[in-house]
Amino acid sequence: MKIVSLFLFWFCLVFAQSVSASNLPKSGSWLGVLTLNSSTELPFRIFLTTKKKEIQFEIRNGEEKIQLINKEIAGDTLVFAFPEFDSDLHFVVTSSKQLNGYWHNKNKSGRYTIPFKAHLCENVLFECQQTDFSTQTVNLTYKWKTIFEPGTTDAYPAIGLFKQNGNQLSGTFLTETGDYRFLDGNLFGNQFYLSCFDGSHAFLFTAELQNNTLNGNFYSGTHYQTTWIANPDNNYELTNPDELTTVVNTNPLQFSFKNLKNEVVSYPNSKYENKVTIIQIMGSWCPNCMDETHYYTQLYKKYHDQGLEIILVGYEAGNDENVYAEKLKRLQSRANIPFEMLIGGAANKNKAAKDFSMLNDIISFPTSIFVDRAGNISKVHTGFNGPSTGEYYDEYMLETEKYLQQLLKN
Repeated sequence: MKIVSLFLFWFCLVFAQSVSASNLPKSGSWLGVLTLNSSTELPFRIFLTTKKKEIQFEIRNGEEKIQLINKEIAGDTLVFAFPEFDSDLHFVVTSSKQLNGYWHNKNKSGRYTIPFKAHLCENVLFECQQTDFSTQTVNLTYKWKTIFEPGTTDAYPAIGLFKQNGNQLSGTFLTETGDYRFLDGNLFGNQFYLSCFDGSHAFLFTAELQNNTLNGNFYSGTHYQTTWIANPDNNYELTNPDELTTVVNTNPLQFSFKNLKNEVVSYPNSKYENKVTIIQIMGSWCPNCMDETHYYTQLYKKYHDQGLEIILVGYEAGNDENVYAEKLKRLQSRANIPFEMLIGGAANKNKAAKDFSMLNDIISFPTSIFVDRAGNISKVHTGFNGPSTGEYYDEYMLETEKYLQQLLKN
């Protein structure tokens, strides 16, 4: 049985587009699918309504809601853009009960597309006919010590955080460089299924629970697949994200980049004298970066009058400065970013590390440098664990505000 027949995935996608009345899809619950390979499908739920020749999708990925932007009609193909990432869904309404097309992620090299289809499915939950849920005894509601790519030189740690309600499962994985977004899925007996599709990432996690160990597979789109292993451990923690990147004291904090008006901006300068400044090293293609950017926008509005400044330095997909600028301008417009935005260059951590040679390395987008009023680096924060991490995110926001308040007082 394919994964799609085992699995419930809630996702939210909203768009409106006029089509001919004779080719309107039916309102109701639909099941969307990305075909990752010949035997693996990543499913997601769509709730579709049609009103006055307009199609409207409302899909939910856990607590996350995503509205797609009505982009264009290319012949009989409808094209809708994701609001925060440079990717589109292209599809044809082949019947009142069927959509067929593909997802195009323009942030990937070459022409990166994955086949997409959707069909009418009136059931809110998919059922696995081979599983008797009344006898299900597996409980995954723990903190899980996780290793991705176990047994290799590329192995990296994570924490699995899961919530279970019957056979419904949600949660995320925290890593030392960020989280794996809002994951939703199902548990059937000892079989585990979670996924996320947000316009930048297409994640699918599968696993089997044996002897208190989850042995799983992780698929990221069509370009990456690995294994993972996890055991329950409520005391396990990752390395403190403020301790992963260190300052090279011999190199001063200084840089020069163009802003979105094509003007060269150098740091330090008089605008930032006696100001607490956060320098955010990020990319608009990165969901963790976007979570952090939304949070920093809130911080800026709250503390700017007290002396907080933020400088965003964007490293973007592509190979042309004009393309980088356009991507950051789109981000600025859609996210209503009120602080300085600079063009760092290509989305390359080695390039960022060279630009910020006062640090020992850049191991993650995002990385944030906190600078006190005297112009000294007070800490460097690697990665970002966002809203999907629940209490971790809440604790980070509380600690960050306390930290900023102390810096602003000095």
